[in-house]
Amino acid sequence: MTTWWPWARLAASALGFAAIIGQLALTVGIALHAETDWGAHLPTVTVNFFSFFTILSNLGAAVLLAVGAVWAWTAGRDAAREPRWLAVSLCCAATYMIITGVVYNVLLRGIPLPQGSTLGWSNEVLHVVIPLFLLADVLFAPRRRMLSWSTIGVVAAFPIVWVVYTLVRANLVLAPGTGDPYWYPYPFLNPHVTPGGYLGVAGYVVGIAVAIIAVGAGVVWLTRMRAASVLSAGG
Repeated sequence: MTTWWPWARLAASALGFAAIIGQLALTVGIALHAETDWGAHLPTVTVNFFSFFTILSNLGAAVLLAVGAVWAWTAGRDAAREPRWLAVSLCCAATYMIITGVVYNVLLRGIPLPQGSTLGWSNEVLHVVIPLFLLADVLFAPRRRMLSWSTIGVVAAFPIVWVVYTLVRANLVLAPGTGDPYWYPYPFLNPHVTPGGYLGVAGYVVGIAVAIIAVGAGVVWLTRMRAASVLSAGG
């Protein structure tokens, strides 16, 4: 597995990049043919695209999987375990991707989208294939390092920043698709449609925060169990 896993990481990285680029091309193409000023405003459309947690988490995962593969072929060729910076980064990526897969398939899969706005194969890659690969990476990738429990705090940092950014920016832009004076990447963050308004949104945010911490703790626990088993086998 030490020999071929970097190739699997590189393949998953390439697939992730292809899915992001494919969906971005479709999104920009729709904007170019929009008949309204707000729908055709490419800066807003592009920033909105890269404001989705799904896109950001997949982009980060694709970069880190490629970095992990390159590390294995270069500095890591004779290493017994991955460096801490890579281990922590992959822990974050795995947590975000697992959450992306769970949230999409539990909360968002049944929500209808405008016809032609989503690239089908890209959607499945970003919400199913890459999350499953990151889970497999946690379970089976060689040279995994034992992480400290304090890593959970690092894992939680980015989602907190993203939620604050999302809720602040939401009321500063027009929705390209509808012209509404606000834009939220996900309906459960939109107080205009979520039962209970901002209180309902707060409930979803707290619930997802708990899920992120729980998944992050699970990923850290798995790295510790795997590292401990290696040490036990070696001793």
